[in-house]
Amino acid sequence: MTTHTETARLPTDYMPGPVPGPRAQELVARDHTVIAPLGRVYPLVIDHAQGCEVWDVDGNRFLDMNAGIAVLAAGHCHPRLIQVAQEQLQRFTHMAGTDFYNEPMVRAAEKLVSLMPGGKDWQVFFTNSGTEAVEASIKLARYATGRQNIIAFYGAFHGRSYGSLSLTASKPRQRQGFFPLLPGVSHTYYPNCYRCPINLRFPECDIACLDLIERTLFKTTTPPEEVAAIIIEPIQGEGGYVVPPPGALARLRSICDRYGILLIVDEVQSGVGRTGKMWAFEHEGIVPDIVASAKGLGGGLPLGAMIARSELARKWQPGSHGNTYGGNGLTCAVAYELLTMVEEELMDNAATVGAYLLEQLQALQQRFPQIGAVRGRGLMIGVEFVDSQGNPAGALAEAVMVESFRKGLLVLTCGASTIRFCPPLTLTKAQADEAVARFALAIEACLTA
Repeated sequence: MTTHTETARLPTDYMPGPVPGPRAQELVARDHTVIAPLGRVYPLVIDHAQGCEVWDVDGNRFLDMNAGIAVLAAGHCHPRLIQVAQEQLQRFTHMAGTDFYNEPMVRAAEKLVSLMPGGKDWQVFFTNSGTEAVEASIKLARYATGRQNIIAFYGAFHGRSYGSLSLTASKPRQRQGFFPLLPGVSHTYYPNCYRCPINLRFPECDIACLDLIERTLFKTTTPPEEVAAIIIEPIQGEGGYVVPPPGALARLRSICDRYGILLIVDEVQSGVGRTGKMWAFEHEGIVPDIVASAKGLGGGLPLGAMIARSELARKWQPGSHGNTYGGNGLTCAVAYELLTMVEEELMDNAATVGAYLLEQLQALQQRFPQIGAVRGRGLMIGVEFVDSQGNPAGALAEAVMVESFRKGLLVLTCGASTIRFCPPLTLTKAQADEAVARFALAIEACLTA
């Protein structure tokens, strides 16, 4: 692959045909008739997939840098996960884990606990999704502390059910029409050094944006003695793949410790090996009180988990919280195998190939000044587009996303003007080269149109 001065050229017969093709157009029309409005971004209609590759219903092949929005940690249709799922399907799929016991649920929880700091003294509550894991985290924090208030961050995305939506502060349309939301929620600035919310510069600032919690919130509207928890994404996902500066999570941990506040870390998008460690908070060497996980956890099946320190989780009385599908036998069997794969090899591959992909994407900045920043950890990388004044170029990012689709590359936007790369953790360096080449072709096409 060529990187610094010219775009790699791909054979024209390796590109998809006109998209959407006729079969895709037909299915999109059928979808619009029977499916409630959703946020589809381009008309990909998947037929089958393997690893990091996807084929649509018209036979077009795409390289997948989405992984179902950071879900398919082992890629599409990994044979180890298929085998486990097939074996479990022949035993049982469901027996209501909140009412009865099953071994796949116990094994998956044991594996999760073993992957937490210290490898013990944690307990798991299984959910169906990330938003449910956050809901459980909110409920436990309030229940265990006897306090009500929660502090979250601007730019955060924690889900769209009512409790998690109250914490979400990513886009106005996600909240519009749904007020009133959960009371007792305050927001403050996320430490974003590329676009400092208080116009300072790191490291001279000493992460002053986090000091606003004590200097402003606690002294004006939010008594610390009534704050149950502070919730943060160790890397903001929907907010633009923003990586906080070194020491930010440690600063937040110390604030929580001073006032008896619980620290909830939302690892729904960043966890399960994606950043090159099992959990993104491990890069900062801190230990949270509660962790919300989902997405990559189920290997493509719907599964989430709230993982809390045992002394907190044990405060729940039986029946304080529950759900029907949490601890499903099929999803937990696959989760155990997926976590084993992540531990054995996938998170190391994410670290190695992620560093390579980051370097190749950063090299594109030399060719395209419209790329203002490239940032990330492991295989969680954001490319932010800007105008000539350095302001977010949202229209350009959207155009590049759609043009990438036409060039056989699946990516998604996030934040004001960032394109995210969150491929399967099985990505190879050769596939990273192909992704960057197709991405460069898409940028070039948008700038010369």
